[in-house]
Amino acid sequence: MFSKTIYRSISQFAGVRDAAKYIPRRALLYVPASNQKMLDKIPMMQADSVVIELEDGVALTAKAEARAQATVALDKLPYHTLSCQELGLRVNSVSSGLLEDDIIAVSKAEKLPHAFMIPKVDSPEDLVQIYNMFREHYGDDRITNTNTRLVIWIESARALLDMPRILSSTLNLHKQAGFFKLDAVVFGSDDFCADIGATRSSHGTETLFARQKFVTCCKAFQLQAIDSVYIDIKDLEGLKRQSIEGRQWGFTGKQVIHPSQVSVVQEQFLPPKERIEWAQELVHAYSEHESLGKGAFQFRGQMIDRPLLLQALNIIQLVERVQN
Repeated sequence: MFSKTIYRSISQFAGVRDAAKYIPRRALLYVPASNQKMLDKIPMMQADSVVIELEDGVALTAKAEARAQATVALDKLPYHTLSCQELGLRVNSVSSGLLEDDIIAVSKAEKLPHAFMIPKVDSPEDLVQIYNMFREHYGDDRITNTNTRLVIWIESARALLDMPRILSSTLNLHKQAGFFKLDAVVFGSDDFCADIGATRSSHGTETLFARQKFVTCCKAFQLQAIDSVYIDIKDLEGLKRQSIEGRQWGFTGKQVIHPSQVSVVQEQFLPPKERIEWAQELVHAYSEHESLGKGAFQFRGQMIDRPLLLQALNIIQLVERVQN
């Protein structure tokens, strides 16, 4: 039987975040804040991460209404009985000129979302503006005395090339200034394709390089990497194929635009039974070798090093959280 005590002790040694604080984001589902009927359905939504949407899913003429309804929803929704693991709020970008109006409106809610989600972050300078706006309207105490996380979107060629600096700067804002801690990064494929002049396809070959560079940068900073939307909501087989591909590449989840996509995506981003057993047995073996004072060892024909141990711990962390 797998021991959670062994897992947690090895996690601390390996530098993995506490599983109790880990938020799975296998499927990230958008709910336009301008649609009150959809907001009312949030408590029953099964996606790991449900995102109240103020950005792309809301028409420009409906922004004010969406802000007002999102503010009410933050205080009204029963956080402790939601079916989802996370309730996020996606505001508009710095470049849109709408971000400050969003923050002013939602700061009137007593509750903060589990995560603030910021699209189209193109540079570290964007992050400075974002931080200053939140600080002005929320105040230092509300920002620092919370478990609210930060999720950002990479959606342009410039942002992709500058990802290491963007991620490093965002993490440093948390360490040095107490800003919300960056927990995950999302790849915005539609805006990226528009930025480089590519044509979107169901196979996604036009974003092959971008997605692989993106996931590599995320994992270099031990951040969750959320894959692009699959645009054909009727093609569930294609969605399954791309989800399997994403998981095999190292993505931890995928954006979805319709409830019918949620179960397909979440099933594919949950490791198969044999992979879970591999992870549990590896961690047990590692614990036994550590107790005997032994160093490197072989497990199922592989020499075990820290990256493999981290893979195993990440799998256990996800399964433990999803099954609770």
